[in-house]
Parts: sequence; structure tokens; C-alpha cells
Amino acid sequence: MTKPIKGRGAVSNRASRFDEIKRERVDDGWYQEEEAPPRTEVMPDSNRSIITYNESPDIPFDRSINPYKGCEHACAYCYARPSHAYLGLSPGLDFETKLFAKFKAAELLRQELAKPRYRPAPISLGANTDPYQPVERKLRITRAVLQVLHDTRHPVAVITKSALIERDIDLLAPMAERNLAQAAVSVTTLSADLSRRLEPRATAPHRRLRAIKTLAEAGIPVTVMFAPVIPALNDAEMEDVLGAAREAGARSAAFVLLRLPREVNEIFEEWLAVHEPGKAQHVMSLVQQMREGRHNQSEFGARMTGKGLFAQLLQKRFRLACSRLGLNRTRSELDCSQFRPPPVGGQLSLFRETPISSLRSRMSHSGALRRLVCEQCLIRGVSR
Repeated sequence: MTKPIKGRGAVSNRASRFDEIKRERVDDGWYQEEEAPPRTEVMPDSNRSIITYNESPDIPFDRSINPYKGCEHACAYCYARPSHAYLGLSPGLDFETKLFAKFKAAELLRQELAKPRYRPAPISLGANTDPYQPVERKLRITRAVLQVLHDTRHPVAVITKSALIERDIDLLAPMAERNLAQAAVSVTTLSADLSRRLEPRATAPHRRLRAIKTLAEAGIPVTVMFAPVIPALNDAEMEDVLGAAREAGARSAAFVLLRLPREVNEIFEEWLAVHEPGKAQHVMSLVQQMREGRHNQSEFGARMTGKGLFAQLLQKRFRLACSRLGLNRTRSELDCSQFRPPPVGGQLSLFRETPISSLRSRMSHSGALRRLVCEQCLIRGVSR
């Protein structure tokens, strides 16, 4: 029988959909030596760009940054797990133990923001994997990315389930004061026991609530994410989670129904069989009721909230709770007008940031300036 692995969410290293050979461990009754728990490995990612763009109509941003591939939080339900299959790895244990860090993230971000054709819009930091997972404490890649956004006055919305975000309040608070930063903290459950088994290396629930309080007191607008909603497992906690987050200082709230794309379905079913065997069949039955008989829906609009009576009930409960608690009464849009492109480097940055027409107006005051501008025009191919 499959056993839970201490500190890990997945209970197997299930093969990805691209693997031609499938392996399965079988207990044949003979003695088998216990394997040591897999250790976390961090490898450099070979990415050439850092901003990912999307055209999804059911999410409030069109671009995002994920400093890491894979996530050590090890959430059994994580919808990002299938992305590890593209790396030739398992969406199971490999996803939470073999991480890829984007060490050049800040440098690449400066390059992309400096492009003449770049137009600012809020960047979601952590849309796929958590930007504040445990390895960030040492690697500080998310910190470096935030520093670039801070220096260029670029709007950002951070989403995490880690209290490590408190470390970067010195950057986020002044940005929030300029209406350039928001934070969203995911609170899946108030039960420490369920959280420990469901998302073993994420921050404990009570600590996430304290992080909400700390962020709010620093003047940073905070949204609480009750996500994912898992029927018959944590859905009964909706009102309690929203109430606790509101008391801590959250201004707004959102929820997302459990999503089980591709390999996540089998990984989560394995987790249920090991950790919640008495509820496993009931949970999956309700999931299918809200997914039109399937385990997952990829259609825009329905993938986040589901369909059917149970899904409608969740939506109504959410609206009533938010109305009672005073959540979502106001929504502020992040300001994109303050964006200042980073300097390209060298003297050319002066002419990039200063319009040629402005310099020409001052030519009569300096013959040297006239010659300098002409030289720059020749370099850049600009007609006199």
C-alpha cells in the first residue's frame, strides 16, 4: 500500500503523459528497504525571457512572472504540476523536489522593460508557482525582481501562501503608497492538520493570517484567496476563512474551485486514498458533478467556478459572506502612468529618456550639444 512521504504532497513519482514507459511500484510481499525521503534539488533555468503573456479572459492580468519552475510547497492539488512534464520530469515528486531557478530573472526583466515597444500593465508575480517558496529565503530571486519593479515604478500584484512576503515590505509598502502594488494571500484552510497534509511545506494557516495583518498595517491592499475549494474537504470553511482574513485586514476576496488538469487528477486521487480514504469517493463524485461529469474543465469562465447546483451554491455563499463582511466593496486599479523604463546603459540612455525635440530646442545655447545630438542621430539612424 502506498504510504505518505514526510514533508511531501505527492505520494508517488507518477510518469508524465510524454513518457513512453510507465512504472508502478508493487508490494509483492517481500521485504523492501525504506527509501530516504527525496531531497530538494535546485538547478538553473535556461530561460531567455522572464515575462509570460496570456490572453485568458477569466483572469485579471495579461502578463506574469514566475521566478521558479516547480514548487517546494508540495501542494497535492497544484494545477501547475503538469508543466514539469515539458521538462522530461514527473509532475509528482519531481515537481516538488527538482526545482529550476531563474537566476537571471532581474537582468532579463530590465532588458524587457527597457525595450522601446514595451507598454506597462500590472504584472502578476507568482501566477503559476509560488514566488516565496522556501528556497527563495536563500536565493532572493523574487526580491531582485521586485527591486526592478520598484525602481521602474512598474505595477505588480503578488500572490503567495507564504509569510516570507513580509521580508519585502520595505519595497511593497512604498509601491502601494503610489498605487503600484497589491498582495493576495492564499488561505486554503484554518486547520493546521489538513494544511500540513495537503500543502506540507507551505506556511501554516495562522501564520498566513498574521502575514495579512502585517501587510495591511503597512498600507498594502490585501486580497484573501480561498483556493482551491475542495468539496467535502474544506468547502465548509469558506465563511470562517473569509471572516478570519477580514479581521486580519483583507479588503477583498476571491475563490477558485479545485482544478485537476492532466496528471493532477491522478496525483490528487492518490493523495485522497492515502490521507482521506473515507472521503475520497465522495470528494471525486462532487468534483464530477461540478465539472459536467469530468474531473476538469478547461473552458474559460467555467474552469474557475464550475457548473451545476453545488457550484452555484458555493458562488452564492461566497457573495453573501463577502457582503456581510464588507469585502469587495471597492476595487482599485493599479497605476501604470508612473512607469519609467530602466536605463539602457552608457550615454545612450540619456537620449533614450530625453526626446530629441527637447534637445534640439536647446541647440542654440550650445554648439557642443548640437554636434553631440547630430552624432547620436547618425548612430540611431534618425534624419536631421
